[in-house]
Amino acid sequence: MSRPEHIAPPELFYNDTEAKKYTSNSRIAAIQAEMTLRAVELLSLGDDGPYYLLDIGCGSGLSGEILDEDGHIWAGMDIAPSMLDIAADKDVEGDLFLQDIGQGMGFRPGTFDGAISISVLQWLCNADKKENKPRYRLQRFFSTLFMSLQRGARAIFQFYPENDLQIEMIMGIAMKCGFTGGLVADYPNSKKARKFYLCLFAGQAAPGQKQDLPKGLGSEEADNGIAYTDARIQTQRRGKTSRKSVKDTASWILHKKELSRKRGKEGVPLDSKYTGRKRKPKF
Repeated sequence: MSRPEHIAPPELFYNDTEAKKYTSNSRIAAIQAEMTLRAVELLSLGDDGPYYLLDIGCGSGLSGEILDEDGHIWAGMDIAPSMLDIAADKDVEGDLFLQDIGQGMGFRPGTFDGAISISVLQWLCNADKKENKPRYRLQRFFSTLFMSLQRGARAIFQFYPENDLQIEMIMGIAMKCGFTGGLVADYPNSKKARKFYLCLFAGQAAPGQKQDLPKGLGSEEADNGIAYTDARIQTQRRGKTSRKSVKDTASWILHKKELSRKRGKEGVPLDSKYTGRKRKPKF
């Protein structure tokens, strides 16, 4: 089976028909949710959220919906207009940008607390146009991403590398742009369940503080490293949550109201001392 990036550029491959097919596929949605949950887990965010995250290659908002459930604030960018149209029709919470990440990003330094990307990075390695040079596009992307992240923040990329040379090229350019980190492989001995996550650190969180690279799930080294499990994914399937969500708290509601006012939405309820409080049942 041909890889999608070998068929056509992403803005052409994900046309109206393909974008609707991708979004409506329940199997793809489930896989996307699992990979997004794992990416957020690898971000190692604290419990002081919500955090402001960047969703690189947000598509139709499948990964953004997971960020919403976690109570985070996010912005998403994608090169395919048809994908963004579906996300806008779904009225996702995040801000959406039509952007070719190979041309870099124009965010202010230190804007985001972290970044995730699901099944996107391999597209930058394909020279689908004469002017698209993978090494230049990767360097432009990683250098501007590094500036847009807060120091010590993480960027997690789930991707499907074509070969080892592609992995070496991506990691080498990322390190030249200031990142540290490495590759995390979940279930490396399983051909079907194996997933690769590029875990990058934008500098150190504090002077002298070392960032440890997480260990992959299902690996022999996992017991000796940071304890990451897929228990959160399993509880998510059962309709439960593994930790207390910041969603629907007073601070989260106030922030969402302010965001809605800035976007020009009408009918936003006024703030009061009762915002976020649970109402007593009426009899």
